[in-house]
Amino acid sequence: MNLASKRVFQWAMLAPVTLLLICVTVFPFIYTVTNSFTDYYYLTSDAKQFIGFSNYVKIIQDEQFRQAVWNTLKFMFLAVSIETALGLGIAVLIESMRRGQKVLRITMLIPSLLPPVTVALIWQMMLSNHNGIVNHLLHWFGVGPFNFLMDINIAFNAILFIDIWQWTPFAFLLLYAGLQSVPRSQFEAAKVDGAGKLRIFFHITLPNIMPTLFMVILLRTIDTFRLFDKVNILTGGGPANSTTTITQYIYKQGVYNLQIGYGAAASVIMVMLVLVFSVFYIKRSMGGTA
Repeated sequence: MNLASKRVFQWAMLAPVTLLLICVTVFPFIYTVTNSFTDYYYLTSDAKQFIGFSNYVKIIQDEQFRQAVWNTLKFMFLAVSIETALGLGIAVLIESMRRGQKVLRITMLIPSLLPPVTVALIWQMMLSNHNGIVNHLLHWFGVGPFNFLMDINIAFNAILFIDIWQWTPFAFLLLYAGLQSVPRSQFEAAKVDGAGKLRIFFHITLPNIMPTLFMVILLRTIDTFRLFDKVNILTGGGPANSTTTITQYIYKQGVYNLQIGYGAAASVIMVMLVLVFSVFYIKRSMGGTA
């Protein structure tokens, strides 16, 4: 087989996968961007007209959308920070243990193996202000009951806690794997030089796992932007939009209200926000400047 025939064969093998990727990624993206410049309403799809940037202007001026962006960014910062810190702390703790590592590793991973919908339904029952086990436990201490999911001062923190409970094990797993790649000789040399545990952590452990740390932050950042299941099931974006996220806003406008063009514009804005944070973390992880 000559070089030309080999290249033809390679492209022929790649063609089905390439076509599939185009169908499930490129085409939907172009379709969404195109619709974002129209007044596409599902019930009158035949009368779709080009309206330029009107949808984008309307979205930016919408107080509910700005609240959704703020909720999403606040959730992203708190969730990613806490999950990464807890995951790192637990990984370092378990890695230093001489016994019980296997049992703890398996036990820690259980929450992250559950589907988000299942997690939301479980916590919905546990946090019920009438029959929830959490309020029953608090009652023993003379506290409560609390309406965790409908109190404007508690609902956001309740969803944040649930997300931390579910995804801290994911951060732990990646960081624990990163710790295994740190050369043992560096620890031994540091101990011979009389370095303490904190000095070893900040000068040996942390620099060695920094690429893994940035990968955890990047993956969790992208995932928190897509937060929808828990919010939709537990609070529906309430009370008073205190838990509305960008995805929840898009769902209400594009799916529930059938404003396809308006929802598409909100989706494009969300994609741009995700790209901004993704590029920042990717540059940092590659040693560049953001």
